[in-house]
Amino acid sequence: MPDQTDFQLIETPTPTRPDVEAAVRHRTKPLWFVGADFSHADLSGLDLSGSYFERCLLVETSFKAALLESTTWKGCRGGKAIFRSAKINESSFVSCDFNNSLWQGSRLGFATFAGCKLTGANFSGASTLGATFSDTLLISAFLNGFSFRKCELDNLDFSDADLTDADFREAIFSGGSLSNARLHGARFDGADLREASLHGLTLQDAKPFRGATISREQASMLLSSLGLTVA
Repeated sequence: MPDQTDFQLIETPTPTRPDVEAAVRHRTKPLWFVGADFSHADLSGLDLSGSYFERCLLVETSFKAALLESTTWKGCRGGKAIFRSAKINESSFVSCDFNNSLWQGSRLGFATFAGCKLTGANFSGASTLGATFSDTLLISAFLNGFSFRKCELDNLDFSDADLTDADFREAIFSGGSLSNARLHGARFDGADLREASLHGLTLQDAKPFRGATISREQASMLLSSLGLTVA
């Protein structure tokens, strides 16, 4: 937990765009928003780099093309929040709910997501070099082309996610799920999938797993889709 004395504390319950612009204009330290309700606010294009968002409500808030680098988001709820084309490099998201949020074209280099809910989130076209996720729901998320190469994937639920052309080469799954995920063009060479759930996938679906390591139980489940039994 950072020291609040290093920040300029903003406790306005429902800040408007002019309120935020004024805070940005007069800030002498990074801003810390506590319990603010930004729902439906248009904060697009603002420079909020280094800011701390704690327990904020961000439903349909627009951060389109905003500068959000080195920001921290803790315990925030932002269904359908918009982060399109925003620069969010080296930022941290902890215990946040951003279901159905939009991240297309954003820059998420070395961003971290821990204990988050990102069901239905759209990361299409995002720049994600070094981004990491742990203990996070990515159910029905759009992660086409996303690179998880050589990552340790701790309890990530990719059920029903679009993983078209995603790169999982040499990734290690610790729990989590790939159930019913769309895997066309995805690569898993050298990946360890033994602890991941593959339920709902058929042997045909599993073609991208070529070169990956799976368990005997997983192999049996995939073969059962052809009516075969592993003795």
